[in-house]
Amino acid sequence: MKYYQATLLVRGIRRNIILKAYDRADAIKKIKKEYQGTLIRIKETSAPIDATVREFFSQFKSTVATKRVQPRNLIAAIRQLAVMTNAGISIHDALNEIANATNDEKLKEILTQASENINAGLSLSETFKRYRYDVGGITLAMIELGEQTGNMADALSGLADILEEIQENIQKFKKAMRYPMITLAAMAIAFTILIMVVVPKFKSIFEKFHAELPLPTKILLGIESVMSNYGLYVLGGLVFTVVMAMYFYRNNDDFKYKADQLMLKTYLIKDIIFFATLNRFSIVFTELVHAGIPIADALDTATSMIDNAVMREKLEAVKVSVSRGVSLTEAFRDTGVFENMIIQMISAGESSGQLDSMMRKVTDYYRMRFNHILDNMSSYIEPIMLAVIASLVLLLALGIFLPMWDMARAVKGH
Repeated sequence: MKYYQATLLVRGIRRNIILKAYDRADAIKKIKKEYQGTLIRIKETSAPIDATVREFFSQFKSTVATKRVQPRNLIAAIRQLAVMTNAGISIHDALNEIANATNDEKLKEILTQASENINAGLSLSETFKRYRYDVGGITLAMIELGEQTGNMADALSGLADILEEIQENIQKFKKAMRYPMITLAAMAIAFTILIMVVVPKFKSIFEKFHAELPLPTKILLGIESVMSNYGLYVLGGLVFTVVMAMYFYRNNDDFKYKADQLMLKTYLIKDIIFFATLNRFSIVFTELVHAGIPIADALDTATSMIDNAVMREKLEAVKVSVSRGVSLTEAFRDTGVFENMIIQMISAGESSGQLDSMMRKVTDYYRMRFNHILDNMSSYIEPIMLAVIASLVLLLALGIFLPMWDMARAVKGH
């Protein structure tokens, strides 16, 4: 939204007001509704400092403190909505019924607001767009599919199946990460205890001899000094950095793009994001094409639910190329994202008129690749985990024993 400064003539007196609106027309509409007087002039202006500060803290609070919708509750609500819609119950009444039945406060708020908005003439997809962060892009895409095809019950049922599959993959990922995270956490605790308890005792011994200490020992003593004197500041700085990174990732497009770009270059993370994104994209695109939605519209909807900004930019290029008359096969090839095998499958489906059938096979392929990564997560992480543990053990061993050997040689020589 933008800020506008308007000059009004009220009973012969000029008044300047600043208001927030989507565009100039929306600002004029609000002025006529909320203020009395003659509008003389209106122009776009920068946000007032107090409004900027309030908006920052509001967005910051929504980033780190707002309750999230529990996935299992969202899936259950969508299942119920699909059943009730199929039974002929209106969306408005179904949303009210589900909102009253759920114990999830955030979900209750969303469903209640959606019911009120539908009663005011908005569509379900327009309502849910305001809660994209809570319900997810796939939910919006499938609801739009239901509205476009007129078969909301099937679209919601398919959406629930997709969300259940995603939730299963998330649980697989958490299960695969549990052992490495516990191991690394235990190692980090042990390392901290050794640094805070053992190293200080050796430090007093080293200081008595006034000997030149090797580099590993200097590193250990440096870490011990920082943790003893600035430990709380370091911890606070880390927490602050994480929180601010979360805030900027959600509210700053440039920061999000660079962060997404970095993640697509990071070991293992890049594969998880890549195949998860293409799997979700192909699922939605296939469903839309199968429902008879035009290719350009299907691409528009499917790309809109992609969270990674870099991947979304590349796939949006497909939509632009197709709208210019380029074949779908060539448009996919130009992105450089899809393998040659996938391009051949899409080409075969496009030339034979069975694109939806071939896209289902593409979806199965990306699902298989994504599941393969999740199922073998431990084997991918173990080398990193072993390298980290070995590095910590080696640093401790060299840092403590090297000066001890030097001192022992010095005593013998003396």
